[in-house]
Amino acid sequence: MIGTDQLKSDTEGLKGSLSELEEAMDVASLSAHLEELGAESEKQDFWEDHAKASKLLKEKKSLETKLNEFRGLQSAVGDLEVMIELAEEGEDEALFAEAEAAVKEISRRLDIATVASLLDGEHDADNAIVNIHGGAGGTDAQDWAEMLFRMYTRWAENKKYKVKIWDLQQADEGGIKGATFTVEGENAYGYLKNEKGIHRLVRISPFDSNARRHTSFAAIDVMPEIDDDIDVEINSDDIRVDTFRSSGAGGQHVNKTDSAIRITHKPTNIVVTCQNERSQHQNKEVAMRLLKSKLLELAEQEHKENLAELAGDYGQITWGNQIRSYVFQPYTMVKDHRTEAETGNVQAVMDGDIDLFINEKLKQR
Repeated sequence: MIGTDQLKSDTEGLKGSLSELEEAMDVASLSAHLEELGAESEKQDFWEDHAKASKLLKEKKSLETKLNEFRGLQSAVGDLEVMIELAEEGEDEALFAEAEAAVKEISRRLDIATVASLLDGEHDADNAIVNIHGGAGGTDAQDWAEMLFRMYTRWAENKKYKVKIWDLQQADEGGIKGATFTVEGENAYGYLKNEKGIHRLVRISPFDSNARRHTSFAAIDVMPEIDDDIDVEINSDDIRVDTFRSSGAGGQHVNKTDSAIRITHKPTNIVVTCQNERSQHQNKEVAMRLLKSKLLELAEQEHKENLAELAGDYGQITWGNQIRSYVFQPYTMVKDHRTEAETGNVQAVMDGDIDLFINEKLKQR
């Protein structure tokens, strides 16, 4: 059991971290802005512009969530101080143990709130559109792409985010060739944006009869989902629209009609696909929204890089281009140039418990 002096020291540390968080969040400004939004929402003509009203209410709810969590942490730290005093006066071991558990829980919540405070980019609060493609490694790479797909969808479910799958291309022997899906929830893009790049897997291949160790690669692309009120102009002459028969499971309609849509943007060679909606019209509408999101991302980065380098091309999806390595065999942390956050863990991937990887990238900003 932790001693009283250690508990008091830990509590002082939590109070210091809370003060730093208050400054980073600029709680006073957030509170003032929330009051302004509240006053705006009470006006008689508030609902005359439904789109604007919905956007304001979404922002208001987001601010309320952040401020309520901060005030909840303040209250929890205050309760912890009282708990330690009572435990010390009564020499209550059970209360000491409760205080010890409270320190760990408050520390966990503070860490989450601190990471969230870093998500202040223009599109960090938006939904995220994620593309996954298998690279070098044959069937192993396709299986790895499916593992990543499962990892990110499990992560989203654990965070209470909603996942909408727009395209899922099954491979012949196992795994997937590619997938496109949207993660809907506050700060989804902010959390996932640093996952963009090549992901490398090292393991004993389940597809190798000689049980040899194989290296596989998959590419992840992440972009923000744009609002309907953001206009991205697309020349009809710059796109090619192809229809094809949906390949996913889903019954008679999915398998027997050419409802799937593939749109190619000729100037950038961007290709987007949607096949999970019920009609060709719906699939085209979703595909155009995906294309607009990608083009907006390219336009915002155009001042940094050449447009040709931004057209979803990471070079080859192979050795030397990876942003992270997941080493399953040997099942040990690799002590070379990679950090522990860059060296994958089997259970973390299978359970979608990847906050370690994501938070480490955000804290490096």
